[in-house]
Amino acid sequence: MTDALARSPAKSASVTQAQGKAAAAAAARPARGTILYEAHNLTFKGGTGIATYARALAQAAGRLGYQVDGLFGVERGLSRGQDALNEILAFDAVDDNEWLSPFQAAWRTLNYPFNALGGMRPVELPRSGLVTGPIADALRPFKRAYASTRLIDISMMHFKLYGRAARIKVPDQPSIFHATHPVPLAVRGCPNIYTIHDLVPLRLPYTTLDNKKYFYRLLTSLARTADHIVTVSEHSRRDIVEFLGIDESRVTNTYQAVDIPAHLLDRTDGEVADDLAKLFGLDFGGYFLFYGAIEPKKNVSRLVDAYAGSGSKLPLIIAGGSGWQNRADLRKIRDERFTNFRIDGNVVRRERQVRRLEFLPHDQLVTLIRGARALLFPSIYEGFGLPVIEAMALGTPVLTSNASSLPEVAGDSALIVDPYSVDDIMRGIIAIEADADLRSELQQRGRVQAQQFSLNAYETRLSHLYDRLR
Repeated sequence: MTDALARSPAKSASVTQAQGKAAAAAAARPARGTILYEAHNLTFKGGTGIATYARALAQAAGRLGYQVDGLFGVERGLSRGQDALNEILAFDAVDDNEWLSPFQAAWRTLNYPFNALGGMRPVELPRSGLVTGPIADALRPFKRAYASTRLIDISMMHFKLYGRAARIKVPDQPSIFHATHPVPLAVRGCPNIYTIHDLVPLRLPYTTLDNKKYFYRLLTSLARTADHIVTVSEHSRRDIVEFLGIDESRVTNTYQAVDIPAHLLDRTDGEVADDLAKLFGLDFGGYFLFYGAIEPKKNVSRLVDAYAGSGSKLPLIIAGGSGWQNRADLRKIRDERFTNFRIDGNVVRRERQVRRLEFLPHDQLVTLIRGARALLFPSIYEGFGLPVIEAMALGTPVLTSNASSLPEVAGDSALIVDPYSVDDIMRGIIAIEADADLRSELQQRGRVQAQQFSLNAYETRLSHLYDRLR
């Protein structure tokens, strides 16, 4: 064979060329296959806990050697062959109060039963860099980004009408389809995995505005049809197995990962103190912090009452979006009891002891966490409770509750209180404010506890899951 090739230079060159192409093709193929993620929450302007989860999940899979593709919903209609326009329309501003004409509303409603009957064919978005900004940056972990008009609304309507998931058809078959929250979407020919973070709408129906009938039907359907269910704590895993009747072998707890960039972790106390003073007028270690959406399960009203009862002179900073069913919480935050007046030279300044900050850039939120006397997070129910671990990783003492997954995640590294007892939360606030030794001990234990949820630990759990299923 060698002699024959030597006598035929043209054939030798042809074979070498073919081998080179084969090698290049092999190099271009992902080492471990392709995962298509439903990651619709990443397109939300204000950020959500599920968006944080989806981002960390996609980045971890990429580091593990998978090609990572993303599936998103957009409001505008997209057309194949109009790449530049599609890239713009995918990120077009949408007025929350946008009015549809009666004809538009009727046309949309009439089309819902048929939109997904033959399968939904998302359009691949170009990645030219024409569109810039945070939402465009959210697509960075994905090699290919697929967009479908009103993806979630259409899939929900399809499920309500036909009782089955809408099929997604993409040009290249993924090795795994992983939905980052419960949605009625599926891809044929590969394992379909769904993350169920918790069963809050079913276990605490009075704390959410979800359509309970739809949510119950969807989860019971996924319990029958999903190739696997992923969740984020042992508490949620037990709930899913018990209340949805799923075999334990089909539910995996991967927990979540805390991922704080090194440039934020490595800042000195002095640098953080300077930022706190400039950005928020706060002193390092001179305030309490709660962060998260203001909604019933977060227990903000009891927290504010407990803070008022503690007599603390340190301000309580409440950072996060508005959530829902929160009028009573917002009234309490704005209560005039928490207004003080301070003389600064010849000027009398009006200050609030309970201050609310809405959505903050991530760097500023990390600064707030790092500089707090303690994180106060007496939530009633959490699937995981990422703020607890983020605060621990930053060396901030934590007060949290004995409910749902929080004791599991916090371990013996937080001050644990009864979230339904204002008096118990109040005593916890008094203790964590006054006792420097307690705070020091919680800081040390917290940093150790946070290591259990490091990126390396998360990637190991994720690798075991995907290797078993693909």
